[in-house]
Amino acid sequence: MKYMLLIYSAATTDGADQCDFEDWVAYDKAMKEAGIWVGGHALKDLTTATTVRVGPAGDRNVTTDGPFAETREILGGYDIIDVPNLDVALDWAARCPGSRDGGSVVVRPVAEFEA
Repeated sequence: MKYMLLIYSAATTDGADQCDFEDWVAYDKAMKEAGIWVGGHALKDLTTATTVRVGPAGDRNVTTDGPFAETREILGGYDIIDVPNLDVALDWAARCPGSRDGGSVVVRPVAEFEA
């Protein structure tokens, strides 16, 4: 079953990364060597985001630069993995460098629809 790991980093006041680049490289390599990695990307800085909202009439009525989230966590990237069950997905989420130092990883099953 496919799961998406949504990787949230904790907001820091000093802008320092909580994880080393080598931690991420090792984690990516481990997923690929295990044969579970389907896809994923790291996201660019939050300041590059644009938010679009569509009104009830279907018109794009609000477009703003960024989400200017007032949350302490920021979506930093995602991975899609194909593993046998939720327990295995949770194990991989726990191994993710983004789950440390105040970050978190949300695990969601990917819905697959028959055409």
